[in-house]
Amino acid sequence: MEDFLLRVVPGLAEQWQGSTPEELAQIERIAGRPLPPFYRWFLTRMGQSMGPLTYPRLDFSARRVLTCYTEELVEPHPRFLLIGYNSDDMMPLHVFYDLDLAARADARVTKRHARGGALHDQFETFREMLAYRALSSFRIDRMPQRCRTIVTGDEPDILSHLDPVMDRLGFTRPVPTGPHCGLYERHDAAMVCTKIPRDKPEAVMVFRLGGSASGTLRRIQGAIATESALRLDVREWAPPLA
Repeated sequence: MEDFLLRVVPGLAEQWQGSTPEELAQIERIAGRPLPPFYRWFLTRMGQSMGPLTYPRLDFSARRVLTCYTEELVEPHPRFLLIGYNSDDMMPLHVFYDLDLAARADARVTKRHARGGALHDQFETFREMLAYRALSSFRIDRMPQRCRTIVTGDEPDILSHLDPVMDRLGFTRPVPTGPHCGLYERHDAAMVCTKIPRDKPEAVMVFRLGGSASGTLRRIQGAIATESALRLDVREWAPPLA
């Protein structure tokens, strides 16, 4: 993960700043249990500043997390740990770990209001959330041509059908993921695909694909459609095709 972020995000190594050991220990005391190993890594690297990877309205800094608990905006909970503060005045859904749903040395990421309420699950792991943003923002969004596509199958495990096709097309998978998130890249294209992690997952995913030209993207889509049992529905081209 560290090698991937340093390669994809320009200037990250010069701008990220880790939290102090005391801040990390304080957050762990609030959680009331050992922190997920990935979150410990995140705090040691980016607990003060995420540099270019910073989200527009989300503050993942250790200082902000501790301030929210100190000022009693959020109450300690044995299951949910605040990791990201949303500064949106209209709809401040903050980012929490669901520590009871551990996965691959990490845990599920969800959003909810500070005092509770409905959960809006986001990613199976915080690692996938950060890797998705990095590949989307610093590769796909900078490609000359992009598209958004809905892909459906006859069973929930979409990636088991998608992975072999992407492998044959020369894509690598830079960060290991679970069944709810896929990350792929090669020199002239990159793709991310996700679906909401649920106990009963749906047989559908959304993918964003970027490449050097529309023809490149069409060939990738064609290979997926013809070499697998998946069905593609292209919803948007950016910029729009003539």
